[in-house]
Amino acid sequence: MGIRDIIEGKREWRAHMARVKALPPDYQIVYKEIQKYYFKIGPVELVDGSLLSGILDFFEEGVAAEKGVMELIGTDVATFCDELVKDSRTYVDIYQESVSKEVGDGMK
Repeated sequence: MGIRDIIEGKREWRAHMARVKALPPDYQIVYKEIQKYYFKIGPVELVDGSLLSGILDFFEEGVAAEKGVMELIGTDVATFCDELVKDSRTYVDIYQESVSKEVGDGMK
């Protein structure tokens, strides 16, 4: 990754966060909680940015339709997040697989 890639990544992230700041306050709070949750569990798709961008698009559509954020996602933010990545690999999964492999190799 070169310096240009880093600069472009920062530029894209700032533009993304500017879109988040344009959301109503309740949407912003929920978005930030979703972001924190995904940073903890580490879905692999988070790296390319499409997951968070897709959620932001979904939220912007909800605002345009004049719906409350809880109407869109339900009352349990974690369940909403888990449903979005239920068939996706996380870094936790990758780590668990590597540990299991090391233990398996060590038992031979």
